Amino acid sequence: MKREAETVLVRRAFGVLFLAISAALLSGTLLIEVFGQSHHPLIFNILVWVACFGIIFAVIFARFRSYMQFVRSRMKQSVKWPMIAKIINGLCWAGPFLAIGLVPSAYQYFILLGIGMGNLSTFFLMKTINKLNNKEQLIVGSISLISIPLAAGLDNSFFSARTDVAILLSRALIAAAYGIAGVYAYFSSI
Repeated sequence: MKREAETVLVRRAFGVLFLAISAALLSGTLLIEVFGQSHHPLIFNILVWVACFGIIFAVIFARFRSYMQFVRSRMKQSVKWPMIAKIINGLCWAGPFLAIGLVPSAYQYFILLGIGMGNLSTFFLMKTINKLNNKEQLIVGSISLISIPLAAGLDNSFFSARTDVAILLSRALIAAAYGIAGVYAYFSSI
């Protein structure tokens, strides 16, 4: 019974974390869009992103401080993985982000790919090695990967002349993936 109660708290904690990520992504995307990303130096965009994530995480985790221990304890599970599992997981997360350097014009797809593959690999490794069923990561990973052809299709048909809209769409899809998974994780335990 105690393990079930802890599982509920861990899932709820990740629900809060994923909702915070979703809110930060949406607010950062909207602020950059409102202020116009091409009219300011790169440092401005970086400051907007840092401020959005910083403020939202500070507010959310000040309110839900007790949840942080559950997030940390679940993240520590991966420290005990065999080296090959860590390498696979690291490549799934970092590989697509590193590929941005090779094809910068497709970076919105590589971000979706990295978040999709990273969350799916973490889900499968946690399920296989730790016997944990983190469905919220399965949701984020699946939605992110499914969003790649959707984003590419929309980019190539409607927004081919507007790369800023294509990038906005990609960020919105990532925020939606984290938001849906966050709502699922938070409320599935009730």
